[in-house]
Amino acid sequence: MGDWSLSLGSLCEGAVGRLAGMLDNSTCGWRQLAQVVNEQPRLRCSDSELTSCSLEVLSPTGSPGRHFLAKLADRTCTLAFLLQCLKKIDHQDAVQYLTATVMEQIRITQQPQSLQALEGSRMVLTCRASGPTGLTYQWFRGKKEILGGTGNAPELVLCPLAPIHQGHYICRVNYGDNYTFSIWAHVRLVRSAGTSPGCSSSLFPGSASGLRILLQPQSQMLSEGDTLFLECHTEANPPAQYHWYHNMDPMSQHKTRSLRIPCVTTAHRGQYSCKVFNLYHETWSDPAQVHIGPSSDSSVPLTEVDHYPATDKVALLIGNMNYKCHNQLCAPMADVHELANLLGQLDFKVVSLLDLNLQEMHSAVTEFLLLLDKGVYGLLYFAGHGYENYGNSFMVPIDAPASYTSEHCLCVQSVLQRMQERETGLNVFLLDMCRKRNLNDEVIPQPGPLKVTANIVFGYATCVDAEAYEVKRDGLSNGIFISFLKRRVCEDEKVTVMLDRVAEDMGQCEITKGRQALELRSNLSERRALSDQIQSSGCPAATSARNLQWAIAHDLPESRNLQFDCGVKVQLGFAAEFSNIMIIYTRILEKPRDVGSCSAQLTDFSQGVDIDLKKSNQENLVEVGSLLLTMDSLPSPEVPSLYSRLCSLQRLKAELTFTVCLHFRYSNLNEEVQERQTVTVGKPLVSKLNLHQCLMPCSFSASSSLDLQPSSLAEPSSFAEGFEPGFIASETSSVISASTTCSYYLQNARELAPAASVTPARSVNVPEENDGPDCDAPQPLMASRSLPHSQGDDGSCKLSSMYTFHSC
Repeated sequence: MGDWSLSLGSLCEGAVGRLAGMLDNSTCGWRQLAQVVNEQPRLRCSDSELTSCSLEVLSPTGSPGRHFLAKLADRTCTLAFLLQCLKKIDHQDAVQYLTATVMEQIRITQQPQSLQALEGSRMVLTCRASGPTGLTYQWFRGKKEILGGTGNAPELVLCPLAPIHQGHYICRVNYGDNYTFSIWAHVRLVRSAGTSPGCSSSLFPGSASGLRILLQPQSQMLSEGDTLFLECHTEANPPAQYHWYHNMDPMSQHKTRSLRIPCVTTAHRGQYSCKVFNLYHETWSDPAQVHIGPSSDSSVPLTEVDHYPATDKVALLIGNMNYKCHNQLCAPMADVHELANLLGQLDFKVVSLLDLNLQEMHSAVTEFLLLLDKGVYGLLYFAGHGYENYGNSFMVPIDAPASYTSEHCLCVQSVLQRMQERETGLNVFLLDMCRKRNLNDEVIPQPGPLKVTANIVFGYATCVDAEAYEVKRDGLSNGIFISFLKRRVCEDEKVTVMLDRVAEDMGQCEITKGRQALELRSNLSERRALSDQIQSSGCPAATSARNLQWAIAHDLPESRNLQFDCGVKVQLGFAAEFSNIMIIYTRILEKPRDVGSCSAQLTDFSQGVDIDLKKSNQENLVEVGSLLLTMDSLPSPEVPSLYSRLCSLQRLKAELTFTVCLHFRYSNLNEEVQERQTVTVGKPLVSKLNLHQCLMPCSFSASSSLDLQPSSLAEPSSFAEGFEPGFIASETSSVISASTTCSYYLQNARELAPAASVTPARSVNVPEENDGPDCDAPQPLMASRSLPHSQGDDGSCKLSSMYTFHSC
């Protein structure tokens, strides 16, 4: 009945406490258990860790056994392994108790989801669990039990939906004295007419969320050898994700809006449906029946394939806005954010960076190249100032001087040459910049010869010797190119076909006719699409190395709670807006009754941090300069919080340190009191890669005769710094050797994975404050807000409201 493959962290607090009590003895306790556990290298505890367990006896409420079990939970020790170890030390009481607990363990299999709907509509919250026979359910709104109706059923029905139903809901599942709680679900009421539940008019304006299927998959009758093609199109905010099912079994490789299966056989018969979901909503398409009969054409080869798999997919997105000597731009931030979300849906490993200088652009490209290998799809997107001379495109960094030349810029063709050395399966360049000639640069570029690979695609936002535009609006704004590209980029079509359709869409926009037109250059001979499936190469070590390298650059600090001497408990949380921009938020979790008003503010940041102190410690994200993250995308938006936004993390040279300053007043005093705690969170996100360091020669001028070979690398990538001494990862190597990769990956993977933790204790069998929106352990979130698709072609937008990406 029980699931022994679960982690120790899945046990409830009461069960962990009971086991800890049994292990707090010297004859057959936690020390003897540690000796047996240490036979497993993955779970071994160091001497210092065991000493810290021993010191728990000095605390009045300390428990060495609990502390040791918590460390095992952090290492994702399974219940089966723990039972085996308890049997080895012959702890009969603990074996019997653990066996009984697991056999009666309750596990939530379907969590309730936050929803919003129109007043008067019908809403259903669902919570289902597995466990022993006779489970009972009890729904709560806040801390108040919902009595009668469906309050004691797995499905809570709210109908007709009224303002009184708004709030947070949670479900408790019981079996005798054993119980567990679901996650919180937030019910919101939308007061608008003429639209379906969860959707507002004009395609979810502002920050309203919604999800609606526009095109359902259709039933088909095919012959063996035909190609099955099903589509499910939606309009959604945040962007929708897709997962196809065949006869209600998930199809792990099909997670885009289109499903294509070439050369079908009778095994593909049956019912197909698509699950569509985003941060707030989930819905299913209508089922489509697919009937497959004998082939009507014996000449059709059953081995014919019209798709080519990728061994991996990697994208580097750069948006330069805040130029020192040139016009400031508005659109790159929104454009990079939009494209990062969409490429993420296509299983790309996305690195999104804003405002890079020349050295940082060179280093970012070098790190990007280390993620590429044979058969990998590589995509480079740049939004900012640029120019083109003699057929070569140049991307302008934010520190370029007023009269810049190729010496101060990054040549796109040089990047392509280095990508070809990696034997990539597809090279895509999307350049959202001007292509006018730079009159200050008279040197004829000589980037070096390119290989004939027939896998190169250039998508230019505008034509030769023309400018690219962005639409200036209040708040978020998009460039013209991305306004149309985002509608098509997820289509399961050859990438050149997809870009052709984008060009056709742009050609129908009145405000761009005669001013901006997409230009496509390609030698792509195979049918390769951005939506192609990923099939790992024959070198799992290289795949693991790429996964680890990308994860290192996107590792957020863990959320933590700070306890101040006055009794106030402060939560410190982190969220990533881009790969080099992080949001830090503070909120008050607990305060004594004698403390009145209080707030936790951040100050004294370590040197090198780019933060506008006038915009830090603000009550909403717009005030700190973040237009992309919304309050709703962070945990429990109703809890008052203060937000600070840290930019340009790529320039952080040491660990990030700051002070949390608690400002508070006692109820009987008017004078403000302060308490301070210094916090160090390491090097977050892309700062670990040390992009400010010179990883390769900085100057690639058009006249340079420098041969871009691996020997020209002055230093190894920062990724290689974590390996054994003497190890250097060159660009044309297979990233790293298999043996080194395996040892390094196994050594570090656990540090990057979220650690399971033992949950806080409950005093009674009701929801507590730490179960609600102000829970103790918020998960790091990525920005998820999407711009309306209609923004780019709004006929009311005038040319005067468009800014040019000037080339000089």
